[in-house]
Amino acid sequence: MKISGEITVNASREKVFDALRDAHFFASCIDGVGDLTRLDDNRYDAVLETKVAYIQLRFKVVVEITRIDAPNEIEAKVEGVPIGVVGRLAATSLTRLVEDGDLTRIQYEIDASLTGRLGALGSPVMKSKAKDMEKQFATRLRAAFEETAPEAAR
Repeated sequence: MKISGEITVNASREKVFDALRDAHFFASCIDGVGDLTRLDDNRYDAVLETKVAYIQLRFKVVVEITRIDAPNEIEAKVEGVPIGVVGRLAATSLTRLVEDGDLTRIQYEIDASLTGRLGALGSPVMKSKAKDMEKQFATRLRAAFEETAPEAAR
């Protein structure tokens, strides 16, 4: 399943890059992420809880930052297993930051796959859930930068 899109935020590219590089900030923009632990400079583990269709799922995930080109790009790999269900989650992501005046355009590409019983849920169901998560992430990300905008003007 491939997902791509763009989010525009009211902040400089460097500020957006620093925020996205902060694992706790990034996780705060994703609903259901908990127990975030830093394993080393570029690896984190966490638990992701979400509901897909009628099934409540908990994933134990490891996120590895595989490449950083500050302040332009961040590549990452996510691997996880659901707790209590047979399957596996694997994803790669590429995030590009493009300066646009006082704004920053965050362009992203995610390639994710689910195997086992999770894969059997079907692409339309998973794509719908991914779109919901994408909208919520964008809303939280924009809100975080709107909250900090007045402070920057002081």
